[in-house]
Amino acid sequence: MPWRAMECEDLPSVNAIVVRVHLNYPEDEAVFSDRFRLYPAGCFVLEREAVGVAGYIVSHPWHFKKPPALNVLLESLPDPASTYYIHDIALLPEVRSGGAASEIVRKLISHAGSAHFPNVSLVAVNDSTRFWERHSFQSLEDPQLNEKLASYDDQAKYMVHRFS
Repeated sequence: MPWRAMECEDLPSVNAIVVRVHLNYPEDEAVFSDRFRLYPAGCFVLEREAVGVAGYIVSHPWHFKKPPALNVLLESLPDPASTYYIHDIALLPEVRSGGAASEIVRKLISHAGSAHFPNVSLVAVNDSTRFWERHSFQSLEDPQLNEKLASYDDQAKYMVHRFS
C-alpha cells in the first residue's frame, strides 16, 4: 500500500477521514494544517487507487510526557524536543488489516531513531494498545498524566517506544 508525503491539497481528505473514523476524538482541520505546517516530514497519507486518500498519520517532535491536548494548535515545536510524538493515525475501515498501519509506524520509528530522538510517544485510544505493543511501545504509568489522558477517555494510555 503506497504511503506518500502529505500535501496541502490532502488536508480536506484527512479531515473527511477524521470525521468518519474519530467520532469520539474530533479535531478541527486547522489542527492538522498546523501540524503539517510545523513538521511536514512527519505527515503521510495512504493512497489507494479506488478510494483516493484512505488513511493518514501525523507526527512531530514534542515534549516527553506532555501530550498535546485534543483540538489545540501548537503554533511552534520545542527545540530541543524530548520525544518524537505520533499525534494521530487513522485508516478507513476498508483498508485496515492489510499491514499499512504497521508499515508507516515502522517508517516513523526509523525516522525518529535516525534523527536521534530518545523515544517515540503517543496516546493510544480506541482499544489500540495491543497494536502499539506489537511495535515495542509500552504503557507508561505516571499520575501526572492522568488528567490529560482523561480528556481523551477512560481507556487512553500514554505509550513509549524507547531506543536502546
